[in-house]
Amino acid sequence: MNMIAVSWTVFGLWMMLFIGFANSHYTNNGNFGESRSKLSGNYKYDRIDEVNKVCAFVLKFASELKPDDSRLYTIKEELSFLNGDWWQEMNGEGAPLMPFDDRELSMGSVDLRSPSNLASFWVNDVDRHHHSKNSIFVNGVLLMGITLEGLLLEKPHDVRFDIWPGHSQISINFQGIYTESEKNHGERVMCLLGNAVLPSRQSDPGDPWGWVKEYGYTNQPLLTQDDQIVLVLRYPKTVTLRSRAIHGSMKSLNPKSNLKYFDEVRMSSWLSSSANYQFDLGNVVSKACDPYPYKDSLISSEVDIYKGLDFCIILERFTHQEALAILPNWKCNGTDAFCSKLGPFVTGKEISSTDGSFKNVKLIIQDVRCENATSKDDSSVRRVSSVFRAVPPSENQFTAAQRTGLSNMTLSAEGIWKSSSGQLCMLGCSGFVDGDGNGCDTRICLYVPLSFSIKQRSILLGTLWSIDGNMRPYFPLAFEKLVRPAELWDQYTASHPYYKYSKIAAAGAVLEKDEPFNFGTIIKKSLLQFPKIEDVKKFPFSHSLLAEDLTLHITAVPDPFPSSILSKTDLEVEILSIGPLFGRYWPSRYGSAFQKENPFSDVGGYTEKELLLNVSGQINLAGNQYANFSSLFVEGIYDQHVGKMYLIGCRDVRASWKTLYESMDLEAGLDCLVDVIISYPPTTARWLVNPTARISIISHRTEDDPLFFFPIKLQTVPIMYRKQREDILSRRGVEGILRILTLSVAIACIFSQLFYIRDNIESVPYISLVMLGVQALGYSLLLITGAEALLKKATTEFSDNQSNDLQNSQWIHVIDYTVKILVLVAFSVTLRLCQKVWKSRIKMLTRAPLETHRVPSDKKVLFITLIVHIVGYILVLVVHYLSTTYKPLQTAYFVDSTGYSHAIREWETELAEYLGLVQDFFLLPQVIANLMWRVHVKPLRKLYYVGITSVRLLPHIYDYISSPIPNPYFSEEYEFVNPQMDFFSKFGDIAIPTIAVLLAVTVYIQQRWSYEKLSQILTLGETKLLPLGSKVYERLPSVPFEAELSSGVNKNSTSEERHGAE
Repeated sequence: MNMIAVSWTVFGLWMMLFIGFANSHYTNNGNFGESRSKLSGNYKYDRIDEVNKVCAFVLKFASELKPDDSRLYTIKEELSFLNGDWWQEMNGEGAPLMPFDDRELSMGSVDLRSPSNLASFWVNDVDRHHHSKNSIFVNGVLLMGITLEGLLLEKPHDVRFDIWPGHSQISINFQGIYTESEKNHGERVMCLLGNAVLPSRQSDPGDPWGWVKEYGYTNQPLLTQDDQIVLVLRYPKTVTLRSRAIHGSMKSLNPKSNLKYFDEVRMSSWLSSSANYQFDLGNVVSKACDPYPYKDSLISSEVDIYKGLDFCIILERFTHQEALAILPNWKCNGTDAFCSKLGPFVTGKEISSTDGSFKNVKLIIQDVRCENATSKDDSSVRRVSSVFRAVPPSENQFTAAQRTGLSNMTLSAEGIWKSSSGQLCMLGCSGFVDGDGNGCDTRICLYVPLSFSIKQRSILLGTLWSIDGNMRPYFPLAFEKLVRPAELWDQYTASHPYYKYSKIAAAGAVLEKDEPFNFGTIIKKSLLQFPKIEDVKKFPFSHSLLAEDLTLHITAVPDPFPSSILSKTDLEVEILSIGPLFGRYWPSRYGSAFQKENPFSDVGGYTEKELLLNVSGQINLAGNQYANFSSLFVEGIYDQHVGKMYLIGCRDVRASWKTLYESMDLEAGLDCLVDVIISYPPTTARWLVNPTARISIISHRTEDDPLFFFPIKLQTVPIMYRKQREDILSRRGVEGILRILTLSVAIACIFSQLFYIRDNIESVPYISLVMLGVQALGYSLLLITGAEALLKKATTEFSDNQSNDLQNSQWIHVIDYTVKILVLVAFSVTLRLCQKVWKSRIKMLTRAPLETHRVPSDKKVLFITLIVHIVGYILVLVVHYLSTTYKPLQTAYFVDSTGYSHAIREWETELAEYLGLVQDFFLLPQVIANLMWRVHVKPLRKLYYVGITSVRLLPHIYDYISSPIPNPYFSEEYEFVNPQMDFFSKFGDIAIPTIAVLLAVTVYIQQRWSYEKLSQILTLGETKLLPLGSKVYERLPSVPFEAELSSGVNKNSTSEERHGAE
């Protein structure tokens, strides 16, 4: 024993040493980050002589580098840039750098995306140990790409070219020199020689990338090695309004006749935030903002403006990677060229085609930088710098927000903000600006409003003005960022923004017109409850909870459902204010600030007037059929009695500038002749009411008005309120209790049958085993699927994502376990009944071993039953295919409670439904057996087959009186019925019980009258519908045999007596 222990100890030590050595070897060779860092100090500079020759034009103007200059130590950080722009100016047949596979765009005509040319550059190494008096050796890598989606953020580690549909990219390694020059008001220059693997261009200038069209090109693209590439990057020494751009030029040193040659590539970007920005002291900005504040007609005196000290924090948060909407020129009255122009930006056909509506054209504010400044008065002053970028509809907004290239679609801006007025006034410079400031002729005024109304929904609001109207005339371009309640939680909210209601009287007229006094309304108000303020004394928390319940982000379909193919719509109903509460209440941020302002602090209960709440919000519809709905701002009344909103809508119309100008009844450019009614489902008795919301949008314009639209009526998919999970548990509890009752009744019926056959032994062999097998199969399936569901609930239903109410509902577990136990009992007693029938037939066979044909057999019964159900299943598939070309509110995937989707095959769904139908028609085998065996006894007790039939019919009755969609949220909630099955449709709820009752009546008739009597009754003229009786099953066991079945003794003697009697 000791030897074994010593051996195992030595073996274990040897394995530990071996594993440690292996891990050490793997760590040194497998850790890419470590290996890369070791190589970072070993970048090659083997082409310096060649670099000095090629870059002589740069070295000619290079100034001497001072060793103590701090700029030499920030080269890697400041001179790297991400996602700049690149382009090639090719006239006619040129030499492009790389191919792009645009088959995704050409195949889908709906796809309006346009590719972006992006370039990212990283400085890998700065060799300060080997340098001359006016240059330093540097090493870098350039990544260039053409892409529909995505950014160039990951630094490449090798030279390569990649291409796949919708994306091409190439990485180039460079080595060269860094210099500084006094040209162009001072610049920093890098001149580099590159080594790359270029895509092979074919000799045909009309089709240089023919190999891209071949199948499988992404696996083995045609490549050629090229080291004759020169890159020159120019950076400003100081970052200011007029000098923030990076200019790049990449050329091929090969002759034009060489297929490796490509036309010059130009690049642009700006210095990263690590480079210090130097603000102007007022000389340049005063061109646009003197006197300050500028008299801007965009903001009326009724709008309160934010004047707090956190302006820069708010501006950065509201503009970070956010797209601002550009407003149409609805006030413009001039030529089409003047009114359709996108401010100072130079646009193409795509934006010009919007005809001044600027639909889906966005504005992005990037690289926001702020600096405190002093003021002669007591007001706080901030200097602000940023870049404004116009984004066409075809460009990806997320990609555009990350781009750093400067072009004719950008404005570099700088200005001042003072707390005395709350206005940010800036001077904007278009595209590339020279050192003299040419092109800086745009005035930008920006505000952060605190007051909101149906005509003022902007949390950021601004305009672009032309300072010199003679040089570049355009109509003032307005832009905005709409307020979103989810954003109202920081320093901005501490300034107490608020909402001004102005359409309440008009909304009251909509209420009176829609809801006349009648008894139906009285009954609805008294029996049902809808989302409401639960506790008026808990303002604003109770109002915030109600706003959450009324907010919708859900799919909707036309109401009523059309007979044609159904189109779905993404519906958003965002509640902005409810009563005196604006936005949402966040206790951790608000503290007790609102408690002193509670307007309901002295209210003891509800009155009719208090149940009508002022409400405002925004409605967005996504879909081609609602293309004219950019946004719909709504304001009105919410009636807590009936769960309805009566609203006046102001539509953000995106029509041409001429149409908008000629519409004299617009309010702040909005079409406010719109009525909206939103109906919410009740919070109580949801198991009797379809839990869907309905929305109606109606225009009051005439049909010949260009702003008219036909009425829109939508119905959402089922919605879930904040406490809807409790309702689901309540429904599960009700259905669980019903299952317990039905299973208890079924068990009692089976026990009654067991007691019945104890006193009527002669009828036991004539009970169909197929009938019992159908029931046993149903119970066994419940046991199998129920066990899985139980395990599933135990692991997922009470996860951290669920509410405490759900976790505390342990009584649901008790019901589940009780149901499983009762199913097991029902399965066991059904098997016991099968055993009784089987033994009785065996004993009957021992009485007549030579006359086996006289013993009842279920072979033919099983065969006929299978034939009937197979034919029925095929018919169901055919009917289902013909009648359900499209089902509303159903998809091809099943989403369970954990969020995972599972594909649903039609035949599997129908098979699952049909198995339930087989159990509903459990008496069918017994009816067939009674006809075949021509019995003269009563095998089944009335209580048994009538009780089991009633149990099987109860789910259909329950489904018929309950809501059409009892629980659309979680798959396991269908404890009792699943109404999405065809057999639980309204037609199935009537047809299936009718057939089941007919089967029960047939069994009753078969057991009431003998086969001979039935054959005499069922005649058609002289033809009998039933064949004549035979002697196969007419002999019944004698009394001694009955006793034998009871006692199980004297088997052989009794058998001999019966044979002797014969």
